[in-house]
Amino acid sequence: MTFSRLSALIRLCRPRHWIKNALIFAPLVFSGRLSDAAGFMAAFYGWLAFGLCASAVYVFNDLRDVESDRRHEIKKSRPLASGAVSVVSARVLAVLLFGAGTAVNLCVAPDKTAAALPVLYVLLNILYSAGVKKVPLADVAVLVSGFLIRVFYGGFLVHAAVSVWLYLTVTAMAACLGLGKRRNELLKRIKSGDEIDGVLKFYTPAFLDKNMYMCLTLAIAFYALWTIAPIPAMPDPANARVWSVPAVLLICMRYSLLIERESYADPVDVLFSDRALQGLVAFYGLFMLLIMYG
Repeated sequence: MTFSRLSALIRLCRPRHWIKNALIFAPLVFSGRLSDAAGFMAAFYGWLAFGLCASAVYVFNDLRDVESDRRHEIKKSRPLASGAVSVVSARVLAVLLFGAGTAVNLCVAPDKTAAALPVLYVLLNILYSAGVKKVPLADVAVLVSGFLIRVFYGGFLVHAAVSVWLYLTVTAMAACLGLGKRRNELLKRIKSGDEIDGVLKFYTPAFLDKNMYMCLTLAIAFYALWTIAPIPAMPDPANARVWSVPAVLLICMRYSLLIERESYADPVDVLFSDRALQGLVAFYGLFMLLIMYG
């Protein structure tokens, strides 16, 4: 196998999108149990299992959308759409990824509920690709469910409850990201004069803009409430976590500034394209580790 072919297969798996799976560690970190070695390794193997299953989904989606991707100004460079990877190879890769992810998941999952969550994620995304993505609001709901499944999967793996405020924060922020992506896709098509088809024909820029920022506002409010909610395993009488709210505000403002520019607002692409946003996220992560574990 040549290096270029191997590189194309790796790109088809979209390893950069594994950063979303960091949510699996959230229950471990925010329950005050990061120093628990067994819990950390369970979360790590869960991260690996979920990443493999998610990559299988990405390959499946590209197989479904290969023809439309070839007409897209950005997606036409994807390995399948560009011809760098054959359809047969992609099908084999999807099966291997799902099989490997399922095997790791069965080894690490403590019970049937935890083991079922990555499978549920795959099934929801198959339904999404098969037609749900053309149903307004249902398309965003499936995207939101993917983030929530990651969080609850992480909670089951380390036997940590997911707080109601964390659940609401992730729900609102994921909805904001999904609506923002739809908003920018629609605006790009309107500006270029391209045909508006699929689910985009049911949306308007005003609707997406208003609801995106509504969800962003709610996410910040829910996060602020989480910072003052007690963590049984980690008493915080000084409410030190509340000092992280300004950092979250800056992250949200920087993200909003970036997606107001001409882009497709894919959250992962936005993060990896801006050093300032990366720096803010890194600062937030280090600050939270310091005030919670320092």
